[in-house]
Amino acid sequence: MPVDHIRYDVLVQKALRGLVRDVLADAIQKGLPGDHHFFITFDTTAEGVQLSERTRAQYPEEMTIVLQHQFWDLKVTDEAFDVGLSFGGVPERLHIPLAAIKTFADPSVQFTLQFETLTEISDETEAQPKPEKQTKVKRPLPVRSGPPQSKLPAAASEKPSEQPQDKPGDKAGAEVVRLDRFRKK
Repeated sequence: MPVDHIRYDVLVQKALRGLVRDVLADAIQKGLPGDHHFFITFDTTAEGVQLSERTRAQYPEEMTIVLQHQFWDLKVTDEAFDVGLSFGGVPERLHIPLAAIKTFADPSVQFTLQFETLTEISDETEAQPKPEKQTKVKRPLPVRSGPPQSKLPAAASEKPSEQPQDKPGDKAGAEVVRLDRFRKK
């Protein structure tokens, strides 16, 4: 199995955490427009998470906070965010590194990002297969089918016997798509 030396999974996750950072920074400047609000689930055991011992005892592994009406003093840096919230009438200040976030959701528009822990690949583990997908974006996406067979470019409309056939070990459903297929003629 080929090794992904570029680590696209890490780059995508970093970019999506940057999206969360940008959305939170925008909320600081402009407030939450319309019905937008955020559910943020994070790992309370992650390095850098700061919360009271009382709250940590209540949520020993993970916790979900809601940023909607009753939060204050939201601050965002490149690596983390701080926010004031009240738990059972007791105000508390949380410091949450972006890397600790497990889920970010805005239910008003049915948008959810789910993050999973990524492992670094070392020389010993390069031969080990990685899980297929580490970052999930949950949002209904339109399903597009390819153009009708008669409108395919000549190279794509060859007889099936001339096309390379999938072998039993190949990925099911994998397809190489030529960019010419999508260009307007």
